[in-house]
Amino acid sequence: MAATGSGTPKRDTYRHGDLRNALIEAGFELARQGGPEAVVLRAATRQAGVAPNAAYRHFADRGALLHAVSQAAMAEVARTMEAEQAALPHVPDAAAAARGRFRAVGTGYLRFAQEEPGLFRTAFHVPGDMTYATDDTAAGPGGKTPFELLGAALDDLVEAGLLPEDRRPGAEFLAWSAVHGLAMLLIDGPLRGLHAAQAHDAGHRLIDMIERGI
Repeated sequence: MAATGSGTPKRDTYRHGDLRNALIEAGFELARQGGPEAVVLRAATRQAGVAPNAAYRHFADRGALLHAVSQAAMAEVARTMEAEQAALPHVPDAAAAARGRFRAVGTGYLRFAQEEPGLFRTAFHVPGDMTYATDDTAAGPGGKTPFELLGAALDDLVEAGLLPEDRRPGAEFLAWSAVHGLAMLLIDGPLRGLHAAQAHDAGHRLIDMIERGI
């Protein structure tokens, strides 16, 4: 800060080393608290400590910032799913290990939705196509997006002999639809009043159903 002639503090020009990422981080925190509706350029610039016009050097409009924040939130979904898989106990049986990884994809997804509803809503505030589902900016530490993690888990089931190869095509859409539907019912629908134990049980029973169905 510098002082003006009147003695009133005046802020020096702020030059952030990586303003684009600073704005995404600010938008990410706004989304955590209020979902996609809370991600607005003026609020993000205020949180980042820069003038509102500075955002337009990196984002053409609010939609561009929201898309970047959505991808960052999607990467956090992937991170949680990977953590769920990493926490699995080691089992020597390949089929049991494949089942565990598949189930962890679903339980990690549901856990994120319940623990971070604002980010979960933002992650799926996306364009009306599948382009984002394999975009590197939506990938977790292991380099896969949530959709790719699900696909890899299904491929593992095929390799382990648990999922017939002729039933593999399109299986990710069915599994994803079911788990996402429960996630939305738990955070925004009539199931949001369930106790944690009931929600946990519902998730495991749904994954049982998906496993049997595919």
